[in-house]
Amino acid sequence: MQETSKYTVFNIREYLGDGSHGLGEDTLHQVLSEFSCKINPDVERFIKKQSIEFAKKQQSVTYLVFSTEDAELVGYFALTIKPITVNAEPFSNTIKRKLSRVSTLNEQDQTYNLAAYLIAQLGKNYNNGANERISGKELLGLAIRQIQQLQYLAGGMVIFLEAADEERLLSFYRANGFQRFDTRLTDSSKGEPHELIQLLKLL
Repeated sequence: MQETSKYTVFNIREYLGDGSHGLGEDTLHQVLSEFSCKINPDVERFIKKQSIEFAKKQQSVTYLVFSTEDAELVGYFALTIKPITVNAEPFSNTIKRKLSRVSTLNEQDQTYNLAAYLIAQLGKNYNNGANERISGKELLGLAIRQIQQLQYLAGGMVIFLEAADEERLLSFYRANGFQRFDTRLTDSSKGEPHELIQLLKLL
């Protein structure tokens, strides 16, 4: 569990254990039912429909962010580790040197193949205005801090995420130290293909 003066971060596995902490899956479902994100249905769908199964299958782990003041759910993020291929060309020599420490270079096309920490989901809870109690920067900072704890235990230095091709979002991530490295086509909850921008940051 991660705790700051304003927020407490709970790994949902705390609910999925043997009940020794007085929690449980039924309680977790009740907590998740309070999450709403109409501006991004995929974010809401993931936490309510997929986060528990993904944690059970070791595909990703979701972290719930509560206000320490009154234990209100204000947001969440989901983390996992995934392989990525990074085109080295847009990056400085300093970043290339750091990438080379944790990757394999394909000299033919100058790409780095490596495993990286993925911030798979990041979302604020818009139920009853809870979203106003945490900023996007604070939520992202909590996710990065959690990854730094994992880094201390297991190493690694690359974080990446995927965002819709919207300047508002991309500007936010650039302002927080992320750099674009590729794109990926994916399906939305409606089954429509759309392009995601992939961005990375070095710890």
